[in-house]
Amino acid sequence: MYPQNLLRRQVVEEKKKRTLGLFTGLTVVVVYLFWIFLFGEDGIIKFSELKKRRIEVMDDVARLQQQNIRLKEEIRLLEENGFAVERYAREELNLSRPDEYVFIFDK
Repeated sequence: MYPQNLLRRQVVEEKKKRTLGLFTGLTVVVVYLFWIFLFGEDGIIKFSELKKRRIEVMDDVARLQQQNIRLKEEIRLLEENGFAVERYAREELNLSRPDEYVFIFDK
């Protein structure tokens, strides 16, 4: 074999090794970044869980706001109307006047 061909072959082999090493390193980095993107602390899976939780919390807030409006209206009625106070005492607290009997039925 001629020394030029041997040198040329050696250069080609070194380029192949360098390219393979670069490709392997780049593949490892891409796989690692993809893994972090999906399963990391701030990954897409965590993001979707937080998004779902946000919707649940917003639903709870809306429900509690409606309940708050209803309770404020009930308080306003109880403050302004004596009959409403008596009705509340009879229906919710099962109170009665001294000459009345209260019958409680299971629903």
